[in-house]
Amino acid sequence: MKLLRRFRSIPVSYRVPVFVALLMVVISAAISERVLNRLSRTQESFLNGLAETYLDGLSSAVVPAVLRADVWEVFDALDRSSASYKSLAPIETVVTGSDGRVLAASDPNRIATYSELSADYLNRYGPGVVTIDKSKLTGFAHRDLVYQGQPIGTIHATFDVSHLFAERREILVTLLITNGVLAALFALGGFALVRQMIGPMRVLEDHMRSAAHGAAEPISPREIPAGDSEVAGLFRGYNALVHAERERANFAMQLAEEEKLSSLGRLASGMAHEINNPLGGLFNALDTLKTHGETPGVRDTSISLIERGLAGIRDVVEAALATYRPERSQRLMTAADLDDVRLLLKPELRRKRQRLDWSVAWNGAPELPIRGGPVRQAVLNLLLNASAVTPEDGTVSLKAVSAEDRLHIEIGDQGSGMPADIAGILIDQDPGPAVRAGRGLGLWMVRRVVDDLGGRASIAAKRGGGTAVTLTIPFDSEDVKAHAA
Repeated sequence: MKLLRRFRSIPVSYRVPVFVALLMVVISAAISERVLNRLSRTQESFLNGLAETYLDGLSSAVVPAVLRADVWEVFDALDRSSASYKSLAPIETVVTGSDGRVLAASDPNRIATYSELSADYLNRYGPGVVTIDKSKLTGFAHRDLVYQGQPIGTIHATFDVSHLFAERREILVTLLITNGVLAALFALGGFALVRQMIGPMRVLEDHMRSAAHGAAEPISPREIPAGDSEVAGLFRGYNALVHAERERANFAMQLAEEEKLSSLGRLASGMAHEINNPLGGLFNALDTLKTHGETPGVRDTSISLIERGLAGIRDVVEAALATYRPERSQRLMTAADLDDVRLLLKPELRRKRQRLDWSVAWNGAPELPIRGGPVRQAVLNLLLNASAVTPEDGTVSLKAVSAEDRLHIEIGDQGSGMPADIAGILIDQDPGPAVRAGRGLGLWMVRRVVDDLGGRASIAAKRGGGTAVTLTIPFDSEDVKAHAA
């Protein structure tokens, strides 16, 4: 199983040639086995025919001599037969009489006349005409001599069959070399063919990897194969997907900007009321100064009223500028950032007669190692969303806690709960179809801020009803280090 997993991990351009080579080896082994088996049967049939001919001819020559027990005539017949059947390569031939004793042998020095053959010599024959001993590369055959239906003796013959095995080895080597060359050629051809086939897939893979680590780029028209093939259709489909995704991203950015301007308009409307109210008091104070400015008490009271009104207007304008001025977004976060958010949210809460439950536990440091501008924007968006879903006379809450290495901010509302597709914008890996449909763009902006700061967001239902969104933002991000440097 582990070997199979390792084989699957090998690239296809190498797997296919290896598979083709293995298949060729298996086929070659099967073909070689059949060829050698057929050759072996042919050789044995040829050897049996030669042995039959040799024994037939020798039997005709020695029968009269065996009947007369003429040893010398038997020797002469054996000598003449060995010269006539060189293609059979006889090694040793022995003729015995009816009593089993040796009448003559081609090598009388090894087997003497009138001696008895050993039991191993007599029991070495198999059921066939020729019995082959592969270890000694020899073949054995025997023929009973019969005259008028009576056995009168036996011929025992031993042959050299080494040339048969040499022929088999030569053919085996030829088959191995031929099949090896063919397997290598097929493997190289398969490798080249597969590389050519998966070349377009590599182009698509490279573009998809680039898309996973950055912006997706369409495939160049030069890399699209000519014609209306499957690969060309796949490449065109990928390019269409890239262009559609770019259009959706641009559309989402436009909607996000419109959402930002919309929230800015809501804040501007509230700011107009915040500025208009002290302006009325300022004009009344100026009229009072014009009429009763000589009276010291009236003059001091009117000047104090003007100072407080102008200070309120200044605070509202500075909070708005701090939130929407880009050059201030890289500053480190301070407690004043959250105070500005509360000041900007106040008109919206007053309009809907809502209460703000505010709790900030700062660690005492003047600055936190987090970019203040993005955090301020994200918190403001969440508070505006919370105010929008909370009914009149309800409560919106913010709880911020500065820990050792991170900042926790929890924004709560008293709405009916956040839909799953909208909640997915904050917590899912893919924002999902809601953003593509132009919904939840404020949350999408918050998601982008949190991802950029290396933080995470979570959503939970509150006990008394409503939803709590928690942002966890770590300290010491790369952007903060660059700013500090």
